[in-house]
Amino acid sequence: MATAPVKRITDIGPPHYEKFLHPMIKKNYGNWKYHETLAPGVLCHVAESGDRIYTVRAGSPRLLSVATIRLFADLADKYSGGYLRFTSRNNVEFLLEDKGNIEPLKRELAAAGFPVGGTNNAISNIVHTQGWVHCHSSATDASGIVKCVMDALYDRFTHEDLPAKLRIALACCLNMCGAVHCSDIAILGIHRRPPKILHETLRKVCEIPTVIASCPTGAIRSATVNGNPSVEVVEEQCMYCGNCYTVCPAMPLNDPENDGLSIWVGGKVSNARSAPTFSKLAIPFIPNNPPRWPEVVNAVVNIVDVYARNARRFERVGEWIDRIGWPRFFELTGIEFTRYHIDDFKYAGLTFARSAHLRY
Repeated sequence: MATAPVKRITDIGPPHYEKFLHPMIKKNYGNWKYHETLAPGVLCHVAESGDRIYTVRAGSPRLLSVATIRLFADLADKYSGGYLRFTSRNNVEFLLEDKGNIEPLKRELAAAGFPVGGTNNAISNIVHTQGWVHCHSSATDASGIVKCVMDALYDRFTHEDLPAKLRIALACCLNMCGAVHCSDIAILGIHRRPPKILHETLRKVCEIPTVIASCPTGAIRSATVNGNPSVEVVEEQCMYCGNCYTVCPAMPLNDPENDGLSIWVGGKVSNARSAPTFSKLAIPFIPNNPPRWPEVVNAVVNIVDVYARNARRFERVGEWIDRIGWPRFFELTGIEFTRYHIDDFKYAGLTFARSAHLRY
């Protein structure tokens, strides 16, 4: 006699996304007709059935306190039937069926210090990495710099007055847990010195073969120091990735004197008008000056302001630079061109401009 198959229930993997969809989104899934912008940060999506759902987007920090999450949950219960979502750029979006709840929700968000905006031709929230809060290989902070930069660009978030959408990202080291490789403006933490080696500690807590194997460029080699087995680092081969410190706490990479930041521009993921592009170096080094990082803030604000004044409608930062040329970009922004801007990567020649023509 055949038996029915046993249905196995496990807790492996995430629950199905449909479980968390707003009922109206689930009902009209795949059948949306169009969307429109009612105000900065406020969108209306219209389905083929005629149903309308409203989105109110507010900027929030990436790292949230329990009190803030409870505030958002209370606002969602009050205005959007308990439904909200977080975007990949750390915005919080409330999904409303009743258009009349939009303005009261905006007022309560503003009173709590959470601005509404970040849609269309505005700056959305800055996507960023862990920084000094959690990361063991960070060259700079993340949350602190993002707070300072967005304080200065607050109006660019709440007003849609840029030529096109503008995406800023921050990664606290070259491992790039953020999207700095493909953002309009990117802030990247950089190490400039190889890891320090605490020889006495290393021989007690680290496995030397594992440390050597952890280096992707083969920069770590075995050595004898004061008659004891240890390692050495060939600085010319070190790319400051921090992989060795991950497996060996006796090789710290952080250096308050030499760590700092660089600024990159011109990247994008979008395939509209031009192909996706990688970011390119604009400012090679800016020192870490917490708690407000004034040099970083001024550099980013300067680039945004110059772009806003000179780019054409719908033109992203990289497209604007391609049109006017890099010499003109450095001239308009007042950024100094240095030898560090010259790409010496072994395959860089594949993307070099091969003519003598420059656009000014």
